[in-house]
Amino acid sequence: MIFEMAQIEIKAGMESAFEHAVAQATPLFQRARGCRGMQLLRSIEQPSRYTLMVTWETIDDHLVHFRESQDFQEWRRLAGGFFAGPPQVGHIQVAVAGF
Repeated sequence: MIFEMAQIEIKAGMESAFEHAVAQATPLFQRARGCRGMQLLRSIEQPSRYTLMVTWETIDDHLVHFRESQDFQEWRRLAGGFFAGPPQVGHIQVAVAGF
């Protein structure tokens, strides 16, 4: 499994609307090839900062199959207008499974 971790800064005062847009976009991720989960995490200390965590079977499921799809374009249409800057996206995998 691969985890996509996107750090997203939202325009101040737009947090509630952004969360609603992400909720609307959930089906886009649910039907994406190889997508096994998605959650939006919000910073307590900096409430305009979010982390989008998406679980993919392979990195190509994200970078090729999803990013080149119409569903990705729809995701950006729904959520992109709230971004204060470009998301910082990286991919991680489990190195040590604790418990």
